[in-house]
Amino acid sequence: MIIGYARTSTIDQMAGFESQITELHSIGCEKVFQEQVSSVGNRVQLDAALEFVREGDVLVVTKLDRLARSVRDLMSIIHQLERKQVGLRILNLGMDTKTTTGKLMLTILGGIAQFEREMMLERQREGVAKAKEDGKYTGRKPIDTTRRATIIRLNTEGLTKIEIANQVGVGEATVYRVLAKARKS
Repeated sequence: MIIGYARTSTIDQMAGFESQITELHSIGCEKVFQEQVSSVGNRVQLDAALEFVREGDVLVVTKLDRLARSVRDLMSIIHQLERKQVGLRILNLGMDTKTTTGKLMLTILGGIAQFEREMMLERQREGVAKAKEDGKYTGRKPIDTTRRATIIRLNTEGLTKIEIANQVGVGEATVYRVLAKARKS
């Protein structure tokens, strides 16, 4: 069985999320696990996919960064898949771990991807520090009072944080921040 896994970091990335799902279905994925959560967060659907796969199956992702956050994380996932005798295919790299060369290339590219991510974060931190120094970085714009009141009201009505975020059109983290600030007031 061919199983797909699609992930984006935020609900604001719907176009990318939908294109991943479409691509996974187009190559014959019979089941697609999907979630919109940061790679550093708890990836419940990835865990479910890793639990679901059986011997002879293939787990497919569109890009390496949709699956793993570091080389260590990637190696852990590959190890779990190998124990179950499940292959891993990364579409944009044309890579398949069922081949020895595929395993080698995946390890090398995973290291390069981690290096690239760390370099990007370092440049981002430097840019933010420079902008702060120049007085150009003022941080996130505060949420408007109408949305803030709506979040608080929906919370008192018993909606989940995700439901509130979807209804108000903000990220789940924003909902948590607003509610935490309201509790302190």
